[in-house]
Amino acid sequence: MTQQWTLRLATTTYTVGLPEHRRWAELRSWGPLGVEDGPSPLANVGRTPYLTEADGAPVEYAPFGLRPFAGADLVAGPVGAARELWWQFDSASATDTSLRLTFGDALTGLRTDLYYKVVDGTDVLLRWTELTNTGSAPIRLERFDSAGFCVPVDTARMSFLIGRWAQEFQLRQVVLPAGRFSIGSQQGVAGHGYSPYLAVQDASDDGPTWGFQLAWPGSWHIDADIELSGSCRVRIGRQPHESAVLLEPGASLETPQVAAAHSAEGLGGLARVWHSYERQLSPGGRRVLYNSWEATEFAVEADGQLELAKIAAEVGAELFVVDDGWFVGRNDDTGGLGDWTPDPAKFPHGFGAFVEEVRSLGLEFGLWVEPEAISPKSRLYAEHPDWVYHLDGRPPTLIRNQLLLDLGREDVFEFVRATLDDLLTDYPIRYLKWDMNRPPTERGRPGAGAPESLDLDGAHARNYLRILDFLRAAHPNVAIEGCAGGGARVELATIARTDVVWPSDNTGPLDRLSIQYGFLHAHAPHVMSSWVTDAPGLFDPRPRSLRFRFVLAMAGALGIGADIRSWTVSQRSEAALLVAQYKELREFLHSATVTMIGTPSDPTFAIQYTSPDKVVVLAWNTGALDGSPALSARQPRVRLSGLEPSARYGTYSGAYLMSAGLPVSWADVDADVIVLERS
Repeated sequence: MTQQWTLRLATTTYTVGLPEHRRWAELRSWGPLGVEDGPSPLANVGRTPYLTEADGAPVEYAPFGLRPFAGADLVAGPVGAARELWWQFDSASATDTSLRLTFGDALTGLRTDLYYKVVDGTDVLLRWTELTNTGSAPIRLERFDSAGFCVPVDTARMSFLIGRWAQEFQLRQVVLPAGRFSIGSQQGVAGHGYSPYLAVQDASDDGPTWGFQLAWPGSWHIDADIELSGSCRVRIGRQPHESAVLLEPGASLETPQVAAAHSAEGLGGLARVWHSYERQLSPGGRRVLYNSWEATEFAVEADGQLELAKIAAEVGAELFVVDDGWFVGRNDDTGGLGDWTPDPAKFPHGFGAFVEEVRSLGLEFGLWVEPEAISPKSRLYAEHPDWVYHLDGRPPTLIRNQLLLDLGREDVFEFVRATLDDLLTDYPIRYLKWDMNRPPTERGRPGAGAPESLDLDGAHARNYLRILDFLRAAHPNVAIEGCAGGGARVELATIARTDVVWPSDNTGPLDRLSIQYGFLHAHAPHVMSSWVTDAPGLFDPRPRSLRFRFVLAMAGALGIGADIRSWTVSQRSEAALLVAQYKELREFLHSATVTMIGTPSDPTFAIQYTSPDKVVVLAWNTGALDGSPALSARQPRVRLSGLEPSARYGTYSGAYLMSAGLPVSWADVDADVIVLERS
């Protein structure tokens, strides 16, 4: 290697080298501190018959011209010409926590900058790419990944999150001895089907684990290949709707950031790395909220909402959120979207007076919006039919009786920005739930030029993030919840600009336990909005107690969405006690080290929250609710980890809790909160 750079993270290092030929960069090592000392475990020491040298090398990023067979990160070329780039190293700029490597292709004038940035205090490395056309002709970008990574495993175990609406974040694994594993979304959002998350381990070892997440609210892909050289190569990037993007002379394109991490402690250790990172990204849920949707749906009117608000305040809620149905034309899902004016018929004394009545109960006020959506019956659509995605001569497709605004247009961007700004300025709103209930269809903008020159997916995603950035700066006291028909827009770019995200519309207790289990492998508890409702499960409808639902919601940012008017006096009293307990533990639960014990399919599943001075265990009985074993059996126990063996935790030693386990009893309850103070 002619040059080499080592980036030092909290407990790991990432070392990049430049071969003597200087045509690409190679990964030398990635793992615990010290792994950089010695020969590279990724270097190919054999021949590469029927392959190019780059096809067999652990390249960081390479174009199709240099890597034609094993999978390139960049496929690009002048319009109508060959897509094969041949670049050469130009320069490097490095600090202790960052690195930029620049490569150039003399024939096309395409310059590629590879960026690396260490996230301080974590084991997360950010990577992204900037492409600049310094030539005289447009360049067609067919594939422009953010980064490529080589992982030193022979047979890879891939862990990923799969789902569908109401069943998001299901953790699954597949062993890949050869070939390709590919996931992604073409829905203009991260999607319900897959999350932009992947973890890779050697199939024979549950220890060292490498993880990847893409910070992008649009379409995306992740590919993982077992290459002929033996290692696993992961490539991550945007998926443009138009199949390619044109880069005009003088223009630059910056790809989304990829967050990459390594842990020696398996999937659980990798999850804790992600949790640490997201605590830097987002403040998380700061208030117990009540949301009125499941109680009233579209039948919003002032008196009924105030009745709910009074009960919510009594049980300890700190925030009252009026969901869909508050604006003109919105009596069902066929109208109103786009006309974001409070309905005077529903608030006869004025919306401002209604908000103040809610606030007089000691509650902050929040509002649901779906600013990218538009109803064909709305005034906005009558005035601006050209603002929606559409194709000339093609009828629009209605999903949920609505269309989608072309947010990439500057006039649409300005309308949405100004609408939200006005709402937050005119009323003392302290919480905004931003929803999106349909993917884009008929994605065109007639008369605006060739589809490849528009980059509609990129423009929409960038303007969505621009608006969130504006709201953060202009209204810093407003908490924002990210939502898209449930968990279809949960990714790092949104998390960095919101306080919480909504994992799923499914709040049934046992279904939700599985959803939250998968979610917590990729994301932190403090950003996970979790409600107590009366809803049965869609996939596992077995009943569970109100206590079970509250303890489940305590695992994230607790909220309530049930029709609390129907709760008995006893249920309201129980709810008030559990809310009070959560408030006492909230800061701890949102900052402690998280360890998941077992899986939701086990008869007892638990999550351990640990700090040097305290341990809190949330535990759930997922089995039969018969109070005791049908036959003679041992008491259920939860085996804790990461404790000091000789220390006392409550009445137990650390050694006992890690060896024999914490006893739990399901004789009287189906969920429990156990607090163990260290002495």
